[in-house]
Amino acid sequence: MADEDRTRHSPDFAVIFDFDGTILDSETAEFESHRRLFADWGATLTEDEWCEGVGILKAETHWFDRLCTRADHPLSFDRFREFTHRYFQEHVRMEPMPGVSALLGALIATSVPRAVASSAPSDWVTRGLEGLNLRTAFDTVVTIDQVARGKPEPDVYLEAARRMRIDPARCVAIEDSGPGLAAARAAGMRTVVIPHTLTRRHDLSGADLRVASAAELTLDALRALAVGGRTPA
Repeated sequence: MADEDRTRHSPDFAVIFDFDGTILDSETAEFESHRRLFADWGATLTEDEWCEGVGILKAETHWFDRLCTRADHPLSFDRFREFTHRYFQEHVRMEPMPGVSALLGALIATSVPRAVASSAPSDWVTRGLEGLNLRTAFDTVVTIDQVARGKPEPDVYLEAARRMRIDPARCVAIEDSGPGLAAARAAGMRTVVIPHTLTRRHDLSGADLRVASAAELTLDALRALAVGGRTPA
């Protein structure tokens, strides 16, 4: 069934999730894989440096180029990708972030439309959701290769709302980073931010609600944000 045909009713609100760092803690594994490879070659990659780029689409060779400026005899780009992929697989924990599965279950049980809006490519997001057994939990998945611009521009969020046939103003976006938060706000959506170690330094002051994990979120809280435009007490 096509994404655009799956939500036929007129729901009072919808929930749109970021993927990396919100559904799956891939950001930590990605950072650790790169930091480990930099160290292998006698170079340093700091957490502060990595945090600056979280949530923003970077050129494929971005971190490779930085390694080349710091290592005397850097490896080839193909070998760089081989090592970072191997290290990522060793570090990543393929399980949803705390509270995500329960929240999705509650949304599904009450027929609240659900989407993913990510600045990552579709092959990664689809594989990640399938690995978590969550692909069928979402009505639609929008990724960077399906829109003109990535976050902090609003394109992925606007496209997700369009496919679900719901006003962006009646959507709640769940994010982990400053660029993602900016994208959702630019789309006119209410926002929940769940920062983690690599995004706590971001400016997240514009969020309507900030929580430590998805386990703190309830249907009533999300509906109050989307429909009433207020943060529940």
